[in-house]
Amino acid sequence: MPKMKTHSSSKKRFKLTATGRVKRSKAYKTHILTKKTTKRKRNLRKSAIASKADAAVIKTLIPYK
Repeated sequence: MPKMKTHSSSKKRFKLTATGRVKRSKAYKTHILTKKTTKRKRNLRKSAIASKADAAVIKTLIPYK
C-alpha cells in the first residue's frame, strides 16, 4: 500500500501535542489591528486546541506528524 500524502497547508498550520490533541493558532490577528483592543490582540497570540470533530479531520490530513 502506498504512503499517504500530507496536506501541505495543514502541516504548516497544525501541530500535535504529546497526548495527541491538535494545536492550532487563533484567527483574526493578521490585519486591521488598530480597531482591536490590546487585550484582544494579546489573547489572539495564544494557541488553542481544535475541537474534537475538527481534530479527527485534521489528523487524516497530517498522518505522519
